[in-house]
Amino acid sequence: MKVAIVGVSGAVGQEFLCVLDERNFPVDELTLFGSARSAGRVYTFRGRRYITKELMHNDDFKGVDIAFVSAGGSASVEFAETITRHGAVMIDNSSAFRMYDDVPLVVPEVNAEDALNRPRGIIANPNCSTIQMVVALKAIERLSHIRRVHVATYQASSGAGATAMAELAMQYEQIQRGEAPTVEKFAYQLAYNLIPHIDVFTDNDYTKEEMKMHHETRKIMHSDVEVSATCVRVPVIRSHSEATWIETERPVSVEEARRAFAGSEGIVLQDDPARKEYPMPLFAAGQDPVYVGRIRKDISNPNGLTFWTVSDQIKKGAALNAVQIAEYLVKVKGI
Repeated sequence: MKVAIVGVSGAVGQEFLCVLDERNFPVDELTLFGSARSAGRVYTFRGRRYITKELMHNDDFKGVDIAFVSAGGSASVEFAETITRHGAVMIDNSSAFRMYDDVPLVVPEVNAEDALNRPRGIIANPNCSTIQMVVALKAIERLSHIRRVHVATYQASSGAGATAMAELAMQYEQIQRGEAPTVEKFAYQLAYNLIPHIDVFTDNDYTKEEMKMHHETRKIMHSDVEVSATCVRVPVIRSHSEATWIETERPVSVEEARRAFAGSEGIVLQDDPARKEYPMPLFAAGQDPVYVGRIRKDISNPNGLTFWTVSDQIKKGAALNAVQIAEYLVKVKGI
């Protein structure tokens, strides 16, 4: 198995190296790619040192089976043909191809088989907030069709990359010293603050991040579900949280929901209010699952449920989900 990582120097690229190793993914050959600025950097994987190559329009991907790509949407668009020309499966972490009809958008716990139909040779990794939500939604969808979802996200700084994490930490230090905080990565200071604005605003005053959750959920779940999201950046380093309200075709009890969550792949149930047990980003960072808790009936809707999820968006929301797609392809001989 010959594997390539494109964008290895970024937060997700580094996570790819960790996840591939943790899960003992079969890597016989590994090639690392980056920008001209990153070329020449050396990374260690399973005791061997690898030098990062500059991503170029050439035949470097000849013989590559799987290319994990996390170099930004513009790079994905520019280099997709180069990456896939010789038969490599491109698992793309950007938003560039997610809504193309001929590109599957895959969360393995929900729609793994979609990865087998990829006319372009590209499989898209969904938005990190969408991934953790649909893993939870799938558990309830098996009980009763979900008609409507309202979700408020509480998204960590790492969702905007390594430089955003560094800026948040720096802001706290600067404020502690009585200095004006550096504000470059976000529209406003994030330390001691919340910013109800992720990505750019669209014509309907929802942000692109919020509209991604609407469109991507419907595509992944092959569903007519209506999704309305409010996405908020919070001063947390790592792991996104989401408060979710759903309306199902028939009433689903809390006990049914708990059993469904507990028995679903990729979910860990943490739901014991009496013992103050519920998911929190502090403890989800670096972990694989989607944690679910605070499960309640929606007291405003007889067919409604509400629950809280937390998941590490660099891991499950990006690198892990992509590696799980590759694992599925290897398992079913889809490559």
